[in-house]
Amino acid sequence: MTDEDIRHLLREVRTIAVVGWSPKPERPSHRVAAFLKGRGFRVIPVNPGQAGEMALGEVVRASLAEIGGGVDMVDIFRRSEEAGAVVDEALAVLPGLKAVWMQLGVVDEAAAARARAAGVAAVMDRCPAIEMPRLGM
Repeated sequence: MTDEDIRHLLREVRTIAVVGWSPKPERPSHRVAAFLKGRGFRVIPVNPGQAGEMALGEVVRASLAEIGGGVDMVDIFRRSEEAGAVVDEALAVLPGLKAVWMQLGVVDEAAAARARAAGVAAVMDRCPAIEMPRLGM
């Protein structure tokens, strides 16, 4: 994706599900989720071990299926070999999804191709908390 594609995407997104969110402040998923919340996004944490707890003003969900809709982007903090299953679940249970975003070090070309074939943007090996300041957002 070009810088302009990423800029446009991040302007269109309002609600982000963070899969692999951690309650530990030192973890990247926690810091990125807090950054996004601080930038005005609605952030829905997804972590089965924390399901039902409150974080970032939202109930932590066990899975994307529990959210059921209203999500514009899924930010994936899982290993590359697990990202495909997250993308497939997102495509199956989140109508209106605009993007799947795989974090730094997370690459799954086949999953990205499936997302794009479904009309969903796919970003890999990047972090919105890095891209937004870099792009002057």
